[in-house]
Amino acid sequence: MRRAIKLLLLVPVVVIIIALSVANRGSVNLSIDPFGGSDPEFSFSVPLYWLLFAAGGMGVLIGGIATWTRQSKWRRAARLEHAEVDRIKREREQERTQAIPLPSQDDRQPVA
Repeated sequence: MRRAIKLLLLVPVVVIIIALSVANRGSVNLSIDPFGGSDPEFSFSVPLYWLLFAAGGMGVLIGGIATWTRQSKWRRAARLEHAEVDRIKREREQERTQAIPLPSQDDRQPVA
């Protein structure tokens, strides 16, 4: 079921990416020099779809980093709780090994 849902979502995305790549394969001049004027020093020609995908990838990367940093307090709380659970488990195990076993019914002496 999960695989079918993935395919239903992935196939249209792939078709859209291929359509964008084919429709925007013309070259554009990308200038990195903001003060170059009409003849920039640092410029190169790339297909437009490269720029579109690079911008999308940068957006995903920046969004992922922002989400990861905002969730740091929850990850820290989970680590602390996990450490507390481990400490309690160790204490319980120590108490079990140190406990004096009670005599069973068979080991008791009859009272006369």
